[in-house]
Amino acid sequence: MKNRLWVFTILIMVLFVTGCGKDENTLNVAYFDNITHGQALVMKSQNMLQKELGNDMKVKWFSFDAGTSLVEALFSKDIDIGYIGPVPAVSANIKSKGDFVIISGAAKGGTVLIAKKGSNIRSVKDLKGKNVSVPSIGNTQHLLLLKLLKENNLSVKSDKGDVNIVEANNADVANLMKNGDIDAAIVPEPWGSTLTGKAVAQTVLNYKEIADNGDYVVTTVIVNKDYMESHEEVVKKFLKAHIKATEYIVQYPNEAAKIMNHQLKEDTGKKIEENIISDSLKSISFSSDFGEKSVIEYAQICKDINFIKQMPDNGIISDKLINSVLDSRE
Repeated sequence: MKNRLWVFTILIMVLFVTGCGKDENTLNVAYFDNITHGQALVMKSQNMLQKELGNDMKVKWFSFDAGTSLVEALFSKDIDIGYIGPVPAVSANIKSKGDFVIISGAAKGGTVLIAKKGSNIRSVKDLKGKNVSVPSIGNTQHLLLLKLLKENNLSVKSDKGDVNIVEANNADVANLMKNGDIDAAIVPEPWGSTLTGKAVAQTVLNYKEIADNGDYVVTTVIVNKDYMESHEEVVKKFLKAHIKATEYIVQYPNEAAKIMNHQLKEDTGKKIEENIISDSLKSISFSSDFGEKSVIEYAQICKDINFIKQMPDNGIISDKLINSVLDSRE
């Protein structure tokens, strides 16, 4: 009887451990339901990544609303690879002491500064004394706004300045503007086109006027170095699919817009008007280019506001695998 009980106990323990453990035959990929994460939407909709991985590895997609929660999932190892903004990527790299690295770029541009329709806000200088929303404190749009304020000799109210920054979900911006809670917002597409298209807001700065004539990174791909080293072929296959999706979006923007829209509806239950998503895509440049210059600029702003304590070293960008994939295609 004791032997049977002992065997049963061991069996329960084994089942518990294997049940709670991570499936090594599954690649867990994170992204946002946002067209600046267009490659993820296309790859998921068209099953591109699964086809690249073959039958030996499954792919599971996870949608997030904020970079901070995605970073937490990366740290807990619930996520293997993530599409994420460069600012959370920098933060993850610093906090992990270099364990998380950027293995590809994904998108540039796609950010606009808008103001309430009929307001007298026509430039960044007009934001003095106003309430301006950002999607999340410490995210890419937040850092871009801080950069704009600094360039125009303005500072935030929390630093005894004259611009009050408010954290607000992009979906809430319209109501906040109508209620007078905010005067302006810096948002990623398609929210800029959506809000201006519905006559809720007016454009103050388009994506090129935000920074560097539109050549600033808004989406990167991040991975844990340990996972990358222990699953090198898996990560290479991911990058192959990522590059294919990038090329498809660039070559067939109209078809890609429909695919993205379909996937957004599948994920959120909401579909974007075709003219709005088409206008939005015109302001986004999809590329695997790392955009190292803007990543370092973001990092410097983060350090200036004490969001991070030190600058990342050169190891934050790891181009070995993507260069290997690109070389194999030549």
